[in-house]
Amino acid sequence: WSLPVKVGRSSEDRRSRHCPYLDTINRSVLDFDFEKLCSISLSHINVYACLICGKYFQGRGLKSHAYTHSVQFTHHVFLNLHTLKFYCLPDNYEIIDSSLEDITYVLKPTFTRQHISGLDKQGKLYRAYDGTTYLPGIVGLNNIKANDYANVVLQALSNVPPLRNYFLEEENYCGIRRPPGDIMFLLVQRFGELMRKLWNPRNFKAHVSPHEMLQAVVLCSKKNFQITKQGDAVDFLSWFMNALHGALGGTKKKPSSLTKVFQGSMRIFSKKLPHPDLPPEEKVALLLKEEYQEEMSESTFLFLTLDLPTAPLYKDEKEQLIIPQVPLFNILAKFNGNTEKEYKTYKENFLKRFQLLKLPPYLIFCIKRFTKNNFFVEKNPTIVNFPITNVDLREYLTEEAQVTEKNTTYDLVANVVHDGKPTEGAYRMHVLHHGTGKWYELQDLQVTDILPQMITLSEAYIQIWKRRENEDDTTNHTGA
Repeated sequence: WSLPVKVGRSSEDRRSRHCPYLDTINRSVLDFDFEKLCSISLSHINVYACLICGKYFQGRGLKSHAYTHSVQFTHHVFLNLHTLKFYCLPDNYEIIDSSLEDITYVLKPTFTRQHISGLDKQGKLYRAYDGTTYLPGIVGLNNIKANDYANVVLQALSNVPPLRNYFLEEENYCGIRRPPGDIMFLLVQRFGELMRKLWNPRNFKAHVSPHEMLQAVVLCSKKNFQITKQGDAVDFLSWFMNALHGALGGTKKKPSSLTKVFQGSMRIFSKKLPHPDLPPEEKVALLLKEEYQEEMSESTFLFLTLDLPTAPLYKDEKEQLIIPQVPLFNILAKFNGNTEKEYKTYKENFLKRFQLLKLPPYLIFCIKRFTKNNFFVEKNPTIVNFPITNVDLREYLTEEAQVTEKNTTYDLVANVVHDGKPTEGAYRMHVLHHGTGKWYELQDLQVTDILPQMITLSEAYIQIWKRRENEDDTTNHTGA
């Protein structure tokens, strides 16, 4: 005996290439930035987008939500958000048509090596489907409720070419093995997706919603960082960089694509101080003991924290608070190896001084504007005067490092600003477009060009500086 052979439909339905409903697709309502959830069952499994109204539905079989929607509203063209295949419902045949490739590209942009290598060499404006023009990479991020503190950090990091290039190619990280049940890798996947959307030259609109990226942040940070509650951009940057490093398989000894870009090292000299209330003779005796001698250690960093001088409390004759100013080099003196600063812990006090050993290709400064005490947060409004280009950090290196480190000159590429009161202020950022050499200001969905001279007048909070790889490398840079 032999098994009965089922005679099914031919492998490709003849209607596949001649679907009569393609002209009903409405690209202006399509938005793939949100979580891939069925709008009725809230399931993640087997979700389809209706290409006529933009809503998401589960399944395509008889009685499924997508099937019911197609019959009820006569919406016939659906896209499987996972397999990227198009279907006509309720007839249930696959649609094969090259005119739909722009839709799959918006859902899942891909970049060739050649495309990536040319990203910083040109300043071509692209026109989105909705008619707005934009520069890839210089696009607004939606502020869903109070997530601008995260948006500015994500935008700043997305404009660091080596990090961006790594994440634009999914093949670079999709093979990283993580322990079973590890949710942190979600950060890597979502950051890669966001990066590709921000740099997509074929977007339907000239802005992106970071919704899925931020949901991963809420989950992976155990709700320490929220979408609905304002957070601190430096706290977020610190957590995100360390979490991303770990999720990429990095450890203290094993580098990741993130540490290769941002990690430097420093020497820390630390000595314990006797309690200030002790009698002088006891202090002198203690200072001779071994535990009060200066110790030296070495440590890596992903960013340098720069301390501001205390802001004056007095007002001028017009009763206006004086906004103090300080040159960048004054606050960099913390790292010259001579400047001592007192650090207090719960029980003990230490004097510390710092000196840099190794400078990274991209150096991040975090300017300490906020001080938290038991009851409230205070903000220091001091303006830091900094040049946009040509900051040489050689004098902050140890003598040995001054010999080995060839290039020590940096140019600014991103500047994050906090405006307003400590707890209810807003964030914006300035970014250099490498292809045109122009500066842009981004605040949520708004993108405007800005003169470099205006950048130095802002309350800078986070800065990213790019090392010149050879002394004539001034890149295409409009400096001040």
